[in-house]
Amino acid sequence: MAFDKKLLEIVACPVCKGKLEYNKDAQQLICKADKLVYPINDGIPVLLENKAEPLVE
Repeated sequence: MAFDKKLLEIVACPVCKGKLEYNKDAQQLICKADKLVYPINDGIPVLLENKAEPLVE
């Protein structure tokens, strides 16, 4: 299942409530403000703080 990019209009970072960016290649949502990366599993974003990984730039 593919991630629906329309969700980017309504989802937000659970930590800072900021906008998320979509990384299609890695299937991740990125919060640049908190430097966190949230996984997308089977087209569903996992927006749980304890599942986030640090952003490696």
